[in-house]
Amino acid sequence: LPPLPLAMIGQTPASVEQLIYQVVADAVEDAKLTIPLRDCGVVIGSSRSCQAAWEQLAQEQMTSHGKLDTEPEYPRFDILNEEILTLEHWLDTLPHQPAIAAAHYIGSCGPVLAPMAACATGIWAIAQGFELIQTGQCQRVIAGAVEAPITPLTLAGFTKMGALAKTGAYPFDKERQGLVLAEGGSVLVLESEDLARRRAAPIYGKLLGFGLTSDAYHVSKPNPDQHSAIAAIKQCLDRSHLFPTDIDYIHTHGTGTKLNDQNEAELIQQLFPQGVAISSTKGATGHTLGASGAIGTAFCLMALKHQILPPSIGLREPEWDLDFVTIARQCQVRQALCFSFGFGGQNAVTAIGISSNCRH
Repeated sequence: LPPLPLAMIGQTPASVEQLIYQVVADAVEDAKLTIPLRDCGVVIGSSRSCQAAWEQLAQEQMTSHGKLDTEPEYPRFDILNEEILTLEHWLDTLPHQPAIAAAHYIGSCGPVLAPMAACATGIWAIAQGFELIQTGQCQRVIAGAVEAPITPLTLAGFTKMGALAKTGAYPFDKERQGLVLAEGGSVLVLESEDLARRRAAPIYGKLLGFGLTSDAYHVSKPNPDQHSAIAAIKQCLDRSHLFPTDIDYIHTHGTGTKLNDQNEAELIQQLFPQGVAISSTKGATGHTLGASGAIGTAFCLMALKHQILPPSIGLREPEWDLDFVTIARQCQVRQALCFSFGFGGQNAVTAIGISSNCRH
């Protein structure tokens, strides 16, 4: 079927709070759990977090003093409107608020972490949740990321960069224009294998390992030598006890920007010369920034569950000779990788494998 992106667009931007409660509630229900979950760890990240709340407060302050669009200077902090800037409103703008909100919702008294690593945030969150279980600090962790970036400042910033597409997202296509900004979130319930089997949990897959590196190169551009990005992939494969030939599918970062897609395609050609099925789902979902890696990991788990690879919507004329999935493909999938490459050179990779207890 042809994509229908307009059907997915709401009348007004979503709020981070709406997203976090929805995805956490859905994850808890799907995992056959009931709250409170006192010993559950929480790792929820967001690259923009509560930026929309900051912008709204600033706008209301400026408007209350008649300064919006009339006087360019910064508002004076000695004349703040206290009716607008309540303590509750201010606390709602703190960067860790999505993680705190998730912890409150499930009644967690365990560790609560709130990573921020640009577009790699979602995989960072899953990796930190993985480590909490591996080190014995938790038996169960709710991990993922949410993003509600449709704000004036974010739109202005990406427009200034020239990164936004005019008509749509076409990752890896010769005619790609840039990214399409999107809202969304993904939360996974991670459990130790022992706990999951004891309670006969619905298992989608096994988190095998991860890789995290940084370019230390540029505030927005990826390093053209790809050394750190390649290191993250190799790190993930080593930790997962896998070889490149063991990988059946790669969910790419695939934003639809000229530079990102080029770098990513070239490193896949270099590391996986045998060929591997790849796709980017951002042609359908848009780019959810910090949430994209968590959403990509969920797509990998769905591929394992259904043994169907998600397609690259919008890809009509690939620029590289790679095994692009352009329509949903029935395929035997046992191991998959998910890539995220964020601003500032944040590189993150997860490896997902099928479990003997996976439900199909």
